[in-house]
Amino acid sequence: MAVFRLDEIIRGSGRYTRREVIGLVNEGRVTVDGAVAAAISQRCDTAADVRVDGIPVVMEPPVCLMLHKPAGYVTATVSGREPPVTDLLPPCWRHLFPVGRLDLDAEGLLLLTNDGALCHRIILPGSGIRKEYYIEVTGAFRPDTRERFRAGITVDNGLTCRPADIEIAPDGRSARVWVTEGRRHQVKRMAAAAGARVRYLKRLAIGGLRLDDSLAPGEFRPLTEDELAAIFR
Repeated sequence: MAVFRLDEIIRGSGRYTRREVIGLVNEGRVTVDGAVAAAISQRCDTAADVRVDGIPVVMEPPVCLMLHKPAGYVTATVSGREPPVTDLLPPCWRHLFPVGRLDLDAEGLLLLTNDGALCHRIILPGSGIRKEYYIEVTGAFRPDTRERFRAGITVDNGLTCRPADIEIAPDGRSARVWVTEGRRHQVKRMAAAAGARVRYLKRLAIGGLRLDDSLAPGEFRPLTEDELAAIFR
């Protein structure tokens, strides 16, 4: 029997955002098998009787969408300034949450789901899932860039990144980068540490799943079972 965090179960109903779930639990409005829930991190199996204000919570079937994220959208479900990526979805799917992040000015492959377990499998540091990016830069990469990437390049704040790989175009103005972690602005910071400034970034793949070339920026579609499995190959 599957086990989930309490917030995953409640959000999986499609009725509440994460912020709303925190408020519901803090206000004592959530019960699990008749007892008031203690925390959103409480673990529950799928047979547990979870209720909000006495009304049973029923999880939706798992959904995972592939979105071709355009620049100008925040990778979030709510935002005070720029529009969140969920604005690109129809109302019935705006409760889905992003798997990882892409910067405001970045484009490319972004997954959105209601499946917390799937999200954790992909983004946890120990997952080792390789992500591929295409970048265009100004400045010049240092001659030893690839060796430094493969050894684990050290970026601006002294952080040493995990070993990665880079394939620089012959003109030095673009490159493909492969990383296995997702620190904030990581690819941009790695390129900067190697002497180049990223002016354009697009994510092409997560694991064995590649962005569907037929999706224009802003378009999306559900993943197939084979595509979901490809992420972990």
